[in-house]
Amino acid sequence: MLPPGREIRRRFWLQIRGGMVRDEAALSVGLDGATGHVWFRQAGGVTPPHLLHPRGRRYLSIAEREDILAGVERGDSIRLIAKSLGRAPSTVLRELRRNMWHQLYRGGGRPRGRQRSRPWTYRPSLAQVRADAKARRPKPAKLSTQLELRRLVQAKLLLKLSPKQIAVELRQEFPRQIEMQVSHETIYQSIYVQGRGALRRELAAHLRTGRALRKPRRRANERRGRIPDMVNISQRPAEVEDRAVPGHWEGDLLMGRNNKSAIGTLVERSTRFVMLLHLPNGHSASQVEQAIVAATQKLPDFIWKSLTWDQGSEMRNHLRVQVATGLQVYFCDPASPWQRGSNENTNGLLRQYFPKATDLSQHDAEHLDFVAAQMNRRPRETLGWIRPAQALGRLLSTESDSPGVASTE
Repeated sequence: MLPPGREIRRRFWLQIRGGMVRDEAALSVGLDGATGHVWFRQAGGVTPPHLLHPRGRRYLSIAEREDILAGVERGDSIRLIAKSLGRAPSTVLRELRRNMWHQLYRGGGRPRGRQRSRPWTYRPSLAQVRADAKARRPKPAKLSTQLELRRLVQAKLLLKLSPKQIAVELRQEFPRQIEMQVSHETIYQSIYVQGRGALRRELAAHLRTGRALRKPRRRANERRGRIPDMVNISQRPAEVEDRAVPGHWEGDLLMGRNNKSAIGTLVERSTRFVMLLHLPNGHSASQVEQAIVAATQKLPDFIWKSLTWDQGSEMRNHLRVQVATGLQVYFCDPASPWQRGSNENTNGLLRQYFPKATDLSQHDAEHLDFVAAQMNRRPRETLGWIRPAQALGRLLSTESDSPGVASTE
């Protein structure tokens, strides 16, 4: 049997599938037309598959939970119980982990002392009640009910920790107290989302972006244009992924005020060596092409194997770049900055030198070289606390066939 809220939804959609119009279907199950309109719009006019089955196949029913209990008492394996229910073994395993007594010490190893004699019990009725309670919506925001947790989160936000860092720290500080843990998304929602504002709105100023409103991600189908003859990152060789082979670069533009000025950034994936492209006359495809070609002439040919970029129009001349330099250019998926993780991290560090909403055309080539040298002198934990300049210098000294190559240290 479905919980009341889901049962009403199921009946509503069954009326729709039977040919009834949306408003009439809503009224037939005791709803107003506005609620039916919202449900219809949220589902895109398509009946949610998990509501078609009378028991809601997306969720375990009380009858299935009783069958699980029977299987446990018989000593059946997880796979055998799952097969008898027509469910995945992982579904049965998660159900038992959530609701058997052993979940009380799941994080602390085997029970000890007097606990050894306690049976591992599973009660279907209690499991069903717990599942219904967890599925009930809307839920109160965790940070609005857990006052001590809210105090800790606010204190860490004032120290300018990111929501992700706060979530990780809380898991480390309170490994056995679920009520003192919270996800980074919950923290963001508590700051930004109206109705879940358990945290003070002004705490948004302590986030890295400092935005008063949360910026939505742009959908892939909203991007303008495509790069002709581009090669997707999915076709990039496997050797690029583990960073063991040098010579594979990531690139992007660091944008200035109103996107009217830009600086090109190149990062070598294995050494994290940074090069900055001077773009004094704009960042059109031809100007970016010329800057990349000029940058490749500063280092030996063997260090230039591939370049990964996003789908910005500034790389429309990628085939000309490939002919001039031998670089195979790969393009990331839309709205996937993590596919150029080293470059994204570097761009964040560069904002110390080139703040947002400033005119980047005021920086000459000599200043860009100075900033790049500063970046390459920073010890990096991912390199074992050596500098990118040192890492590249060692690479050039051991792998370059040219005896006259100058050290970058």
